[in-house]
Amino acid sequence: MIRFQKKNLLYKVYTWLPILVLFISVFNEFDLNYLNIDYFSFNFPFILIFYFALKAYQKFDYFLVFLAGLFNDAVVGLPLGISSLSYILICIFATYLRNITISPNLIKDWFYFLFIISLINSINFSILFLFFSYELDITLFIVNNFFTFLFYIIFSIFFKRYLKSLDD
Repeated sequence: MIRFQKKNLLYKVYTWLPILVLFISVFNEFDLNYLNIDYFSFNFPFILIFYFALKAYQKFDYFLVFLAGLFNDAVVGLPLGISSLSYILICIFATYLRNITISPNLIKDWFYFLFIISLINSINFSILFLFFSYELDITLFIVNNFFTFLFYIIFSIFFKRYLKSLDD
């Protein structure tokens, strides 16, 4: 386990690691297209934002999440504000779940995450298709939704270890 002194500069960078990883992921637009696997994609920023807005909201700044969405729109070429709206909606729904939950449960969080990403992907699809006349394939949204849902459990294990290392 990693142990830091609380006033150390390295500890401060380590506490900001989720935001740094979020910005790296939106600047990089990592999507595994280089492996030439058809119909495989997942949305890592959705997983990261949902988990940390749900579990470690004190260390996760929502303004920076909104800003990361603007950068994502600029990198991907979407209309400005679509990703920011998605990211902030994830923060809002995660905050709602955190406030109504008495006893946290990973499986319940996981299925609530499925509901949220399905809702957000359908909103994104509707906005892009109806208002901006993008030619979109719904199967890509469904595949992305499915794999994002599956990878949430895997990444939540790593994020839980990260939060535990911060608390130690």
